[in-house]
Amino acid sequence: MSSAKKEIAIFYGSTTCYTEMASEKIQTELESIASQQGIEANISMFDIKEHALEKSTQYDLVLYGISTWDFGELQEDWESTWDDIKALDLAGKTVALFGLGDQLGYADWFQDALGMLHDELIVLGCDVIGYWPNQGYEFTASKALTEDGEFFVGLSLDDENQYDQSDERVKQWCAQIFEEWTTA
Repeated sequence: MSSAKKEIAIFYGSTTCYTEMASEKIQTELESIASQQGIEANISMFDIKEHALEKSTQYDLVLYGISTWDFGELQEDWESTWDDIKALDLAGKTVALFGLGDQLGYADWFQDALGMLHDELIVLGCDVIGYWPNQGYEFTASKALTEDGEFFVGLSLDDENQYDQSDERVKQWCAQIFEEWTTA
């Protein structure tokens, strides 16, 4: 990885502020990791309600945060910009995903929006990093699982039922994606 300043962006949609708060935690953790490793990085956050997804193509590493609503539905800001995803030029870009969901209240649809976002992005030629083990969760079904079912396609947070585990998961995932990104 070259010594030039790294530009990292977090794009998220948030109705109840939980995805925004997770984005802030991820931003803080990535800043800490970059500082510890002596890497100069600028890490910006963008609410997709106020910033076009097209802006995400300008960054070296892009993180997209989405929450699943009710019975496997998209968060409202993502829903209103969904058609914009297909037009993104992400070929060769490095992308990581994170999602929020309720594994007990909506066990049949846990993290479905995360899986749907992954499916839209992966066909654009980007390099998706940050797949996350599915151990430690209680759910019935999810569109966010890899083909073998062992991983989520991104960090999976459940601030409804496992809030006490979110900080540690964020910390581990940020270290994982930074490692995957900087050694690629």
